[in-house]
Amino acid sequence: MTESATPVLPCVEIETGAQPTHAVIWLHGLGADGHDFEPVVDAFDPDAFPPTRFVFPHAPTRAVTINGGYVMRAWYDILSVDFTQRREDPKGVLESAAQVEALIARENARGIPDANIVIAGFSQGGAIALHTALRHPRRLAGVLALSTYLPLADTLAAEASAANRDVPIFMAHGRDDGVIPCDFAKRSFEQLDAAGYPISWQVYFVEHGLVMEEIRDVEGWLGQVLKA
Repeated sequence: MTESATPVLPCVEIETGAQPTHAVIWLHGLGADGHDFEPVVDAFDPDAFPPTRFVFPHAPTRAVTINGGYVMRAWYDILSVDFTQRREDPKGVLESAAQVEALIARENARGIPDANIVIAGFSQGGAIALHTALRHPRRLAGVLALSTYLPLADTLAAEASAANRDVPIFMAHGRDDGVIPCDFAKRSFEQLDAAGYPISWQVYFVEHGLVMEEIRDVEGWLGQVLKA
């Protein structure tokens, strides 16, 4: 699947100022949609960033194995609840990565270069953000990975883009997360840290979600990487 053959997903968009010069493409979690993180932008101080377009795409619908094949918005199928084996469907991961690439290309066409774009996501969306950004051929502004893990981790070394070997990564997790265990997510952080990525790791007193302390830390990190 090529970028040109990949349709642009429907999205919710919020702009913090006229004629945005930067963009954050933010992917929601399993079963949610692009409206899920709109309130987070409302919680940000708009003066913390240059004029920025927040893009919240709606994932396609697909059957999800661990939910009995129920069709819902998902970036990939989850094949197992067992964290000792591969859970993610590789075909779905690659399809969603191509869809994110199409969104990046659209921001480029609207005048925002790769270096001014952050790829962000929560849970499943964070997994796709990590997968796509670390393989993207041009330098991005940063990667925001919340309550998530690194999918297809065994292929990263061979597929990693040299352009994004120094991309800033903010990875955060809830201490009491019952959906993606914190210790499992921390192993992804440790893999990326050992590979030399400039990555930060934060743990918050929350389950599978965000708290205000985390939102404030995300705001500060975005303010650093989204520079005019």
